[in-house]
This record gives sequence, structure tokens and C-alpha cells, in this order.
Amino acid sequence: MSGYNLDQKLVIGLASSALFNLEESDEVFRTKGELVYREYQHKNENVILDLGVAFPFIQRLLSLNSIFPKDKPFVEVILLSRNDPNTGLRVMNSIEHYGLNIKRAIFLQGRTPHKYIDALNISLFLSANETDVNQAITAGYPAGLILKGNIFDIEHDEELRIAFDFDGVIADDSSEQVYKESGLSAFIQNEENLAHQPANIGPLHKLLKELSTLQKEEIKYQSQNSDYKSRLRLSIVTARNAPAHKRVINSLRAWGIDTINEAFFLGGIEKRRVLEILNPHIFFDDQVTHLEKTADSIASVHIPFGIANKKLDSSEQSADLIIN
Repeated sequence: MSGYNLDQKLVIGLASSALFNLEESDEVFRTKGELVYREYQHKNENVILDLGVAFPFIQRLLSLNSIFPKDKPFVEVILLSRNDPNTGLRVMNSIEHYGLNIKRAIFLQGRTPHKYIDALNISLFLSANETDVNQAITAGYPAGLILKGNIFDIEHDEELRIAFDFDGVIADDSSEQVYKESGLSAFIQNEENLAHQPANIGPLHKLLKELSTLQKEEIKYQSQNSDYKSRLRLSIVTARNAPAHKRVINSLRAWGIDTINEAFFLGGIEKRRVLEILNPHIFFDDQVTHLEKTADSIASVHIPFGIANKKLDSSEQSADLIIN
């Protein structure tokens, strides 16, 4: 039997803490210890878990496989769990209950999952475990911390809306460093000077590029199926404004990402104001201060990368050994 090749797929690595609400299970583990937690999960393995913040995003993303042959899906979601196989059965039963096409799982019994990101060609590792996400970013892998929030808009429509900040997320933090170290005037001058030079790529560049590829496949499918409506919409929501917007557009062009649906160059306007109208199913930003304002109404993901997170990176984080 030939191997299953992940090289030409969009692969999401997903901790169960992003997909489901594990607060009750986590409380058992933290207050009563690992042995009681194992008994609890075994006793409740057929009790379906409540939905987590990232569920609508994952559900809709997987649904886009419908435009591909059944034996050649483009989107692959792999569960990366700190549970062991025995206690992880409840998660897999819940995945089956909700009809998610997630067939592959790795159970690590407390071990860190980031070491498997590259081997599995993962473009995003999504987790509610801060330690795991920080370790992945520090090692140079694409990872995001899903913040606590509300579940919304699961059945309303089929569209999938994804919003990205630019600096520190799609691009690296080189320009942000200029701003932090030398101020706004120096940043604007730097971006004018480099307007036609593509920015250095950031943690989620590969994810956005593969989502753009998926959009192009949708366009091709729609040209052959007139009753099909495109479902994937991609947006850039950034604090940049003119003239720094030119480098964003020229970078996207240079990277071959030419399917962005909306771009918001806000120049200091609070992002929440436009995001609550845009209503994305997930929003990626490198600055916690932006995300704290959106997490209650939008699935918000912190990318703890670069100068904006320098102090966060140096702080001591306590590891969650099992729940993830």
C-alpha cells in the first residue's frame, strides 16, 4: 500500500482543546489528578463534548473538500492531543458524533506536540494550550493560541470567512520592529522605501498561500458547476494605512496570493469595529490587546510571534500535561 502524501494538502494540526470545550475535564485533572481524570474520561467516553471556539472554522474548512474527488481531499485536519489513546477516545467519539471528517490522530500522553508539525506538513497548529503554542512558535513553526470565547453562527450559512492581521502574522515583524524602535515616521519612511520589495514571510504565510490555492480551486470548480457559490472569503485587517498599504498589496502579488476578498487599512481605527461587521469565523493577530476586544464575539487566535510578544516569550509558562 502506497503512503498517504500530505505534501500537496492544506494540513491543520488541531488540539482537542481548540475543537471542544474541555473546561470540565480540565478541572477534574487539575483538582483530582491524573488517575481520577483517566477514570472520569473512561466513564464519560460516550458523553459527547460541547463545542469549542474553533469548531465552526474547522467544520466549514473541512466542508470545502466537497469540491474535490472523495479520495483526494485538499484539506486535512489531524488531531494532536496530549491525551493518551485511552482517554482520547472521548474526543474521537465526539468528532464522529458531529460528523467531522477527521480520521487521523496522534495521542502523546503529556508530550509536547510541536515536534510533529514539520513531519506532518502542518500549516497551522491550533490549540488552547499556551505552552504548546509558545514552544511551536519559538521552534519556528506556525501556531496559534485560540482564546476563550463564545460559539457562534454554526448553522447560519455555508460561507467561511477568515481574517488575518499582516505584520507578525502573514509577514514577519521587521517593519513592526522599525515602528517599535524608531516611531511612526520612521516606519512610514521605511515602508515607502521598500514599497516594491516583498515583506519577509511570517508564521501564517504558508496557511494563507494554501487558502488562496483553495480559493482558486473553488473558482475553477464554479466555472464547471454554475449552481455552485464560492464559500471561502479571505480578509486582511491591519493597522497600516496609506502609504504603507502599498507594500502589503505588492507583497501579496509577489507571493502569488491574488484572491484576497477584502483588505482593511485602518490606521489606528479599532479593529473590533470592522471585525464585528465582517464577522469572520476566525481572526489571527499577533497582539493580545487587539484580540481581547474581539474574543467574546469572534473566534480570536493569538500568534505569539516577534517583537510584539517579546515579554510574553520570556515569561515562565506552566505546562498542561494531559488536557489538550
